[in-house]
Amino acid sequence: MKRLVQIQHAQYGRRVAVAQDETLQLVNTHTSIYALAGQALSTKRSLADVTEELLSTEYLEYDSIYLGKSEWRLLPSFDHPSEPSRCLVSGTGLTHKPSVESRQDMHDQSEDRSQITDSMRMYQWGLEGGHPGSGTIGVQPEWFYKGLGHIVRAHGEALDVPPYAEDGGEEPEVAGAYIIDTDGCPCRVGFTIANEFSDHVMEKMNYLYLAPSKLRSCAIGPELVIDFDFSNVSGTVHIERDGKTIWSKSIATGEANMCHSLANLEHHHFKYDVHRRPGDTHIHFFGADAFSFGDDIALSDGDVLEIAWHGLGRPLRNPIRIDRSEPSLVRVRVLH
Repeated sequence: MKRLVQIQHAQYGRRVAVAQDETLQLVNTHTSIYALAGQALSTKRSLADVTEELLSTEYLEYDSIYLGKSEWRLLPSFDHPSEPSRCLVSGTGLTHKPSVESRQDMHDQSEDRSQITDSMRMYQWGLEGGHPGSGTIGVQPEWFYKGLGHIVRAHGEALDVPPYAEDGGEEPEVAGAYIIDTDGCPCRVGFTIANEFSDHVMEKMNYLYLAPSKLRSCAIGPELVIDFDFSNVSGTVHIERDGKTIWSKSIATGEANMCHSLANLEHHHFKYDVHRRPGDTHIHFFGADAFSFGDDIALSDGDVLEIAWHGLGRPLRNPIRIDRSEPSLVRVRVLH
């Protein structure tokens, strides 16, 4: 599998490289995966072939960069390099049964626990109609907006809990990276490890708070795999505090573990004209199988969140940074 990373140096700027076990082999000509994908589209060739043709003879030692001990630093594994506002970050929820059951428990305040919530009902709709036959349209999934490219963090960067938040919690997922071609056709560039990160305490207050609970930073990377098999994926998530693991879990994703097919999720994301603007990029999260909030874990400032998926390269690690200052009032200036 071809695993790509984006890196940056204060003096030498951005580069793209192919990740190998211990080294990064630099790519010539283009300084972003976005530009590489653009060449593949314009020349009607595969991204793998274009990347292979542009490989240089320059290598960097991967460990030091991954561990943050190099002057090179990892960037998010995909972005819109010149205009972050043209990168839409979004996701699909209620795709994995364990997370749906957790949300069911979160929102069911009735004494009769046999009653299902709207969340469970949507999951059941997915089971019934989320894997339509080839060439047909299935039931639509839940969809949420997270923000634009400015909110995406790289491996090693902190995920922030702002003053107005109630909490911050990991959501171990896989995300798809997309570019829209000149004809308005969405093209999948690859898959990457992702931490969707959201405010579960706010969401628990009322499920209608789901939308604001998602407006948080998130992380992807360190690698983008351009020929990944998303049929059945296993992995692990764990949380470290003061160098010790305080919680961990095995996780699973991919079409075999979801109530929607990948094609159905992609159709319902890109059916909107505004999501098919030529030159735009998209980072779309496909849902989580587990998160620590469901096991009554409250994250603390400095905790490190690690997510690993088999086949998607090195694990994604991010510390959590909690801003405990008082929220400040935002005043709107009136232009008379």
